[in-house]
Amino acid sequence: MSVRVIDITDAASFGRLPPCADRRFDHRTCDYWEDDARGSKAHRASWLADGAAPTPPAANRLGNNPFAPTSGPAFNPFARGSTAAPGSTGPGGAAAPAGGTGARASERPLRDLFGDADETPIENPFAPPPPVRPRVGADAPRKLQLLGRGLGVFGSYAKVLELDGQVMAYCQFGPLSAYPRAQRVRELYPRLPAAPLPAVITCIATTAEGRGQGLARRLVSAVADDLATRGFSAVEAYPEPEAEPDATSAAHPGFWLACGFDLAIDDPRFPVVRREL
Repeated sequence: MSVRVIDITDAASFGRLPPCADRRFDHRTCDYWEDDARGSKAHRASWLADGAAPTPPAANRLGNNPFAPTSGPAFNPFARGSTAAPGSTGPGGAAAPAGGTGARASERPLRDLFGDADETPIENPFAPPPPVRPRVGADAPRKLQLLGRGLGVFGSYAKVLELDGQVMAYCQFGPLSAYPRAQRVRELYPRLPAAPLPAVITCIATTAEGRGQGLARRLVSAVADDLATRGFSAVEAYPEPEAEPDATSAAHPGFWLACGFDLAIDDPRFPVVRREL
């Protein structure tokens, strides 16, 4: 068997992203981790046809999100400006402080420090021209633009694993600053190490044909090794223990433990797993 791990850096490699096991969702149009307030994992074919993501109306922010809770406590730790009543409980039964975690988190802007989309080069006639950095064009599909934000500084944000030429697994990762939803989870737990900040793995998925062969664990290992070469000393992931196996791209805690991660936060709703590199 021939195994190959490929970085997602351009249209050709983006076309190698495998379909989700549950066809309601789509890796190629998912912005769940990149948009903490309105992100969705839903399949949106128009994103691939038009190359640009429409902005959903604010009033319908949960309607297009198949992972939005339909019952349970009203407190949403990911919502900007959300507040919890004094004395109410947060994840794991811990008392939520007055003002809420969301209100504190929304006071400072979130920005991908490794991305270069907002950078404006300063022309210096006495300096040699700067090197041409790889980047994704503005006409690329929206998800490819998100995955290509840090190409010139950080490198790729995703990889796929091929077995004998067929894509079997997909993994999305990157610096914490690239994924505001991961930042929201992390801000729930002040006891997590604040420095140096870890890299994060947000998504891991295997096709139906690739299951039971340890390919997802092999891809996570390749990603962890790559992150170590990029200067990170730890990597975290944020499992979804209450989700059905085909309805989550963050896996369950048991998978991460099998990949050498430790359970850093044992919470029934928002656990955190961590691996030192």
